[in-house]
Amino acid sequence: MAKAVRFDHYGGRDVLYIAEVEVPHPAAGEVVVRIEAAGVNPGEATIREGRLHERYPASFPSGEGSDLAGVVHEVGHGVTLWAVGDEVLGWTENRASHAEYVAVPDGQLVAKPPALSWEVAGSLYVTGCTAYAAVRAVGAGPGDTVVVSAAAGGVGSIAVQLVQVRGARAIGIASAHHHDWLRSVGVTPVAYGEGLLDLIRAAAPSGVNAFVDTFGPEYVHLAVELGVVPGRIDTIIAYDAAVQVGAKTDGSMAATSADVLAEMAELVASGRIVVPIAATYPLEKVADAYAEVEQRHTLGKVVLVP
Repeated sequence: MAKAVRFDHYGGRDVLYIAEVEVPHPAAGEVVVRIEAAGVNPGEATIREGRLHERYPASFPSGEGSDLAGVVHEVGHGVTLWAVGDEVLGWTENRASHAEYVAVPDGQLVAKPPALSWEVAGSLYVTGCTAYAAVRAVGAGPGDTVVVSAAAGGVGSIAVQLVQVRGARAIGIASAHHHDWLRSVGVTPVAYGEGLLDLIRAAAPSGVNAFVDTFGPEYVHLAVELGVVPGRIDTIIAYDAAVQVGAKTDGSMAATSADVLAEMAELVASGRIVVPIAATYPLEKVADAYAEVEQRHTLGKVVLVP
């Protein structure tokens, strides 16, 4: 038997509990991974609360979690890419990685570079693929100035660095106590709140070319006010605002692939992108992990370590 996070109905963090479940066995083409780390994401809390029922309905009892990293425990018939003992990272589409073991299709895994810690590897899928999709959507490249909202969060902290990998300049909107970290990775920080428009204009006197929003609708409208054309605005959260102004909504699903995840893993392993880990929690403290994530003020990722 093994432990896994479950909830039986929509609700707050108090609906989460640890269940004893059978260790899965792989079907043909599947791999069972013993989880070493699994990221915690704000969208998972939104699903658990039922606020995305129309788009992503849950069936009960429901598990949680997409990100994963761990060691191959068993392989199913026909699997040739992986062997027992291989260190991997990847994702599950079955809301199941907040557990000690998970079965996933073999094509949803990539080799873990030795330079990646388990915590970073286990939190890279959602944030890495989302940042990749958003930066690609706005066409960030040499000569551009790109603004990223919530620039110290899980997705934002990667997006501001990926903007620079693509040759553009990054301006990051974040609370003042995260500004030193943003400067340390080459980003020009500005504080959110009153006077933000003027702060960005002062930081970008030649104008802003593109905008990545990872927080909410106010930033989509701010991008328009800054003169960014709608085709170079991407939001991963404010879908209604995007429709209003004609912005893009590319997120993790737009860039979900083993190739993209492997590229992001190599960028991090090489040191070109830094993934800050805000905190780690054991599986039994999953509610505490979400309490920290739901504050939306963490620097980087919160991770479960079963």
